[in-house]
Amino acid sequence: MKFTDTDRGHAHAKDPAVVRLNDVYYLYYTLILHDSAGEWSGRGIGIARSGNLQDWVKIGEVPIEQECERNGICAPGAIVLDGRVHLFYQSYGNGPKDAICHAISEDGVHFAKDASNPVFSPHGDWNNGRAIDADVIVREDRLLLYFATRDPLGKVQMQGVAGAALDSGFGRAAWTQLCSESILKPELAWEQDCIEAAALCEHGGKLYMFYGGAYNNAPQQIGCAVSEDGVRWERISDEPFLRSGEPGSWNSSESGHPFVFADDDGRTYLFFQGNNDGGRSWYLSMAEIGWENGLPYIKPAA
Repeated sequence: MKFTDTDRGHAHAKDPAVVRLNDVYYLYYTLILHDSAGEWSGRGIGIARSGNLQDWVKIGEVPIEQECERNGICAPGAIVLDGRVHLFYQSYGNGPKDAICHAISEDGVHFAKDASNPVFSPHGDWNNGRAIDADVIVREDRLLLYFATRDPLGKVQMQGVAGAALDSGFGRAAWTQLCSESILKPELAWEQDCIEAAALCEHGGKLYMFYGGAYNNAPQQIGCAVSEDGVRWERISDEPFLRSGEPGSWNSSESGHPFVFADDDGRTYLFFQGNNDGGRSWYLSMAEIGWENGLPYIKPAA
């Protein structure tokens, strides 16, 4: 599977998020926006649909509607709760003022934005107030929101977490930050100055976080950490879980920004972005995850 969006003249699809609603798969992803003169003017969110997780057709875009979105929106995370798609995404182009927004859809295509958007940004002297790259997962009676932020100097990207009651509506007043420091920050050589794009799943009662290590095309590669409580994390390895591709391959510049999708049949898939030209184009792909002795691995392609 390899998908991209060429509506603006060249291949660009980043930051995947996938859900299943009424036996149809929906893919949300970052795309580029153009102004009336055809010049690059920011980022938006595209929507594609599939019946088999392999063949995707673009069917729409999430409109820019609110004041906090006026410079763009991107990096969606998505989950289905009580038959509705909840989209958590970031504002774009505002530096340390970028924050997490929330919208709900009955059909996976048309979204109602939360009137309190943006609904979350972090506090504390360990970060610069920025929140991007949202992902969410249900844990007991709460929805956990994972986000990337930066240190006060804006150099190092790292992970944080907040929580909201499942019956809260997930507006701005619903969220409680659950950490007073980063829950996972770059420490390994291959992670360089960045851990971002947390992608969560549950297996055997534990939470697993797949994440992008290093900034785009540095190269970014995907790591994995495990947690009992969703706040304290330990890497499963000092090596990347999914590396960038070999020279000449479609993802030789990076394999990054993961999203984990657990299907109704129990199979789990790791979606990710990649390119081989230093970011002049972007494609989305996926690999199936297997489990052995409580640890994930990439299944060989069929």
